[in-house]
Amino acid sequence: MVQLLGEFDCKLDAKGRMMVPSNLKKQLPGAEQDGLVVNRGFEKHLVIYPRKVWEEIVAELSKLNQYEKKTREFIRFFTRGATELTLDASGRVLLPKSLLEFAGIKSDVVLACQFDKIEVWAREAYEDLLDNEPENFANLAEEVMGNSNRRKDGE
Repeated sequence: MVQLLGEFDCKLDAKGRMMVPSNLKKQLPGAEQDGLVVNRGFEKHLVIYPRKVWEEIVAELSKLNQYEKKTREFIRFFTRGATELTLDASGRVLLPKSLLEFAGIKSDVVLACQFDKIEVWAREAYEDLLDNEPENFANLAEEVMGNSNRRKDGE
């Protein structure tokens, strides 16, 4: 499984291209051959997936019961705007204009790695998000990670 780490500040050029930072590119073996997929996030941001991770997600989605209206709606909205990205010879990717508009991204972006995906935020939106840290982060950690998610080795 891919385990991506780090936060990276980037800028888009006038054409909407973004240079993938070299430290991030090292964590994406095969991205130049296999490509990446960018999609809308659940909040006003974008998400970049390594191609193989995206294929796993699509395989999960294909197992859902598409005769149920909620399932069809979820699949429709989740995959809306999904676009293949390829790295050019300079290590840049072209982000689709419609997705940039959705996320309110104009120039300055933050790439925030989370496990096997990369969130792409307008810098200002990302800073606003982190400025609203829960009042008691320890309580949130206990709620989310509590007893049911304890490590199996008893720690």
